[in-house]
Amino acid sequence: MTTHFITAEIDLQETPLKLQQAIEAELQKRGEPLRWAITAVDSQGQTVQVEGIVTPSHGEGVKS
Repeated sequence: MTTHFITAEIDLQETPLKLQQAIEAELQKRGEPLRWAITAVDSQGQTVQVEGIVTPSHGEGVKS
């Protein structure tokens, strides 16, 4: 199984549930999220730093 380490910056959301959905949607763009964590919060910039592990979507990262 191939995995990729991802970092992303996500805008803070109105509720924790909306923040979780925004994080998962961003990671989903890069593959299937296995796990993720918020590693930093910028309260002035209203963003969070997220680190995650994803498996590539079908066909991504696979060489013939």
